Amino acid sequence: MSALVLLWLVACTPQGDPGVGGGFFDDFERFALGSNYEKTGGNWRIEEGALRVQGAKNHPLWLLRTLPTDVRIEFEARSESPEGDIKVEVFGDGASFAKHDRYTATSYVVIFGGWNNSQNVLARMDEHGDDRVLGNTRKVEPGKTYRFRIERIDGTITVWADDEVLLEMHDPEPLQGRGHDHFGFNNWQSDLWFDNLKVTPR
Repeated sequence: MSALVLLWLVACTPQGDPGVGGGFFDDFERFALGSNYEKTGGNWRIEEGALRVQGAKNHPLWLLRTLPTDVRIEFEARSESPEGDIKVEVFGDGASFAKHDRYTATSYVVIFGGWNNSQNVLARMDEHGDDRVLGNTRKVEPGKTYRFRIERIDGTITVWADDEVLLEMHDPEPLQGRGHDHFGFNNWQSDLWFDNLKVTPR
């Protein structure tokens, strides 16, 4: 490994984040984000007992707890915008954010109702890449709260919305270990609300 790559890893990967242990839960019933999260930009805030954001332009809010290799992540989300665009990252470095209009993540990127509510995407790092998985044409209904479940077991990632499979990908070289072990909420422009985050080792 070159010295340049080593320096990049040290700079971009959080140091000493605790694991989720037997599990992690957050109902956002407070006034401040708190020490469990790393805000990389954007107007992430807590309102009415939920996490709210709009116009973060790919500046995620990272959970500062490391994920196990096989995991279940559950949360609720709704978009108040007609463009939908509910977005999260799984197995990222816990620190990265967009420095230009084109953003290559360190994670798997999950997008429900992206591109003006026209596409559902599960991408390995590059949401515009040729290797991304496209789901069915289900659209986000503005104002509706969805119950999401994301699981990875043995390299297969499955995403459910309200118990209906939305996306699935099998990665023969799964993102894992240092630099690929965090969950993040993300956002481009839509008005998003998130709540009741639960992380459970599988």
